[in-house]
Amino acid sequence: MININSLTKRFGEHVAVDNLSFAVSPGEVLGFLGPNGAGKSTTMKMLTGFLTPDGGSASVCGFDIQTQTLQAQQQMGYLPEGAPCYGDMRVKRFLEFIAEIRGYSGAEKHKRVAWAAEQLELQAVMGQSIETLSKGFKRRVGLAQAILHDPKVLILDEPTDGLDPNQKFQVRKLIQQLAEGSNKIVVISTHILEEVSAVCSRAVVIAHGRLLADGTPDELEARSRYHQAVTVDLAQPVDSLPLLALPGVLEVESQRDGQLLTVLAKPGEVIFPAVGQYAREHNWPVRELSVERGRLDEVFRRLTAEEAA
Repeated sequence: MININSLTKRFGEHVAVDNLSFAVSPGEVLGFLGPNGAGKSTTMKMLTGFLTPDGGSASVCGFDIQTQTLQAQQQMGYLPEGAPCYGDMRVKRFLEFIAEIRGYSGAEKHKRVAWAAEQLELQAVMGQSIETLSKGFKRRVGLAQAILHDPKVLILDEPTDGLDPNQKFQVRKLIQQLAEGSNKIVVISTHILEEVSAVCSRAVVIAHGRLLADGTPDELEARSRYHQAVTVDLAQPVDSLPLLALPGVLEVESQRDGQLLTVLAKPGEVIFPAVGQYAREHNWPVRELSVERGRLDEVFRRLTAEEAA
């Protein structure tokens, strides 16, 4: 449904997007990850037809974004970075305006506006001008206009920026509902890693405009040095050095004066049974014993640091 092939964008001597290629299939929620300045927003603007690439191509639902721009844009809902809206317009009138641009009128227009407002819980502010709203409400208005026409492809640039924890939960739940059991695509550009674990079925990591990793959240977590690590929470400190002699143990990290141990596994090894057995045999005062899936933030830092180097 989305195909990006060797996409490139330069601003003077600066290469913002560098020969980037990936595809997204129906039903996927793609997390588009990267540090600030990685080229995420520039890629989103090219994919939605608001910036012209210097090289490569992109298509949405079979429509080339450069030669069939309008047809491609009709398939998309887009929340740009910063959620720019007409500040002097009231929320209801703004959403009606967007519905009219999308070709709706009469009862269908009002139905679309009411549905989008309900999804983002905007009923209480429909009569307010957008410039008087909080940052969080402005973001929700921007998201409402993006979903109003029930698009096949939803492009969201930092969708939860400025939202409080309750609003973030609400937006993430909405994204899951939009993608669940459908042939739609949701692309979320973000640097918030918890967003990926919460809603994404796949993640692409870029830095300096280049692709660094592409996989499911589980696959990326499996690349972490903490994958299959065992965390031991103790009532009092113990001597952890003997753990290094256990088969498959790579390293032991100690925190809280030795009361919290993280036992790292060698690649491909499962050490939880051995660590648990050792703790029982030596009567350790264990409060909790758990296995880590891996740390996405550690994978992200390592990949982007290697790219910078």
